[in-house]
Amino acid sequence: MTARRRRPKFDEPLISVEICAGAGGQALGLHNAGFDHAALVEWDGNAVATLKKNIGTWNGWDKRKIDALEPGDVRDFLKSPGYEVLKNGKRVDLLAGGVPCPPFSLAGKQLGPEDERDLFPEMLEIVEDLRPRAIMIENVRGILEPPEVFIDYRRMIVNKLHGFGYDVPLIDERWSVSRQNEEMKRVWRRVDAKYFDVPQLRPRAILVAVHKDVEKSENFSWPLKDLRGTSTVLDKLHTSMLKRCKEYWNLNSRGEPASAGEKSGQDVYQGWHGKALDALKGTAGGVAPTLVGGSRKHGGADLGPTRAKKAWAVLGVDGNGVANDSTECDPGRDLFRPDGPMLTVEQAAIIQGFPPKWKFQGRKTAQYRQVGNAFPPPVAEAIGRAIVATLRPEVRSEVLKDYSMEEGFVVEVRSEQSELPFSLSESEVSPTDHCRGDLVGA
Repeated sequence: MTARRRRPKFDEPLISVEICAGAGGQALGLHNAGFDHAALVEWDGNAVATLKKNIGTWNGWDKRKIDALEPGDVRDFLKSPGYEVLKNGKRVDLLAGGVPCPPFSLAGKQLGPEDERDLFPEMLEIVEDLRPRAIMIENVRGILEPPEVFIDYRRMIVNKLHGFGYDVPLIDERWSVSRQNEEMKRVWRRVDAKYFDVPQLRPRAILVAVHKDVEKSENFSWPLKDLRGTSTVLDKLHTSMLKRCKEYWNLNSRGEPASAGEKSGQDVYQGWHGKALDALKGTAGGVAPTLVGGSRKHGGADLGPTRAKKAWAVLGVDGNGVANDSTECDPGRDLFRPDGPMLTVEQAAIIQGFPPKWKFQGRKTAQYRQVGNAFPPPVAEAIGRAIVATLRPEVRSEVLKDYSMEEGFVVEVRSEQSELPFSLSESEVSPTDHCRGDLVGA
């Protein structure tokens, strides 16, 4: 398993504000990239509880501030005393967020700006007010693909950012859709999680813009790949799957001693391992389909539509539900299934790139939705580090070590740590829930 990078800590902190923070996938990644969050905004109570459970070691988040975190909408945040403090305080280095995806999802009606859940207007209002040195907004790929569907809306957003002073192209509506789309790819593009040590496809649309008053703002470049290697479902789950099956190693689906010819926990593990190993030779290379979190309006949790469930079955996993954790395991339901064991919430979180220490709150279905709607922390960290390299160019080589960058520049690993204007400490382990909006804690 790939080791975590060391987190940069600066003498002068890089301050971030995050809207639509969910259960903290993007926030965790940006924290590990070196940003200190001044505020987190999230509307879902379970996701807020998850944030409060995990951010106690983050700079500036003492017990008083954590206790003050309450669910709230981004629209209310704009009117809050905490927002006024941000407007009148030190300039924010980064505004980040995973604004709600249902308005743009390929699986939905794609109402875009006509959908009441669309929060891009509020994001733009915050940008206009705060003028952060950089912004990073994550969404589903449906806002980008196919390009003609939301090209007018994206052009409006990019051109507004240009008017606010950000180093983004000014898009002419008379251009062809193809030319507009190609111009916007400089700042708004698809990023696939599988290239960043996350063993699932999970394509996301990421918008990054740096303000022109940042010296050499045009030097932002996109990370293309984590050079330390990619991961598969087998890599990430073998330890936890073995642990789960060991509890029933010589037992049957009823939790009783397995008789001759009866399936045991050992058989379950070997069956899963064999399928996961065989999947490495398939077209997906042992990488999972995109986890789907769903919404509170639609039934219980599972691993996605029929096509996704079939892909999970190839990996030896039953995608028709989510398993109970080890303390409440029902072996017949959770492990001894025709297609293989179901994933626990913790295992789904591992597939999403969360560290094991990150503890989700709420009931099982609520926890899984937080996981499934999250922005994978390793992807957020990679893009966050690329932003750090632009805001603090003197540390570019160190923060981008082991990443392949778009311009073909590959930062070499140095055998000795050079003197840097910041100290390094182990990344603290601490989703973007995309359903509507948001948590207020400034």
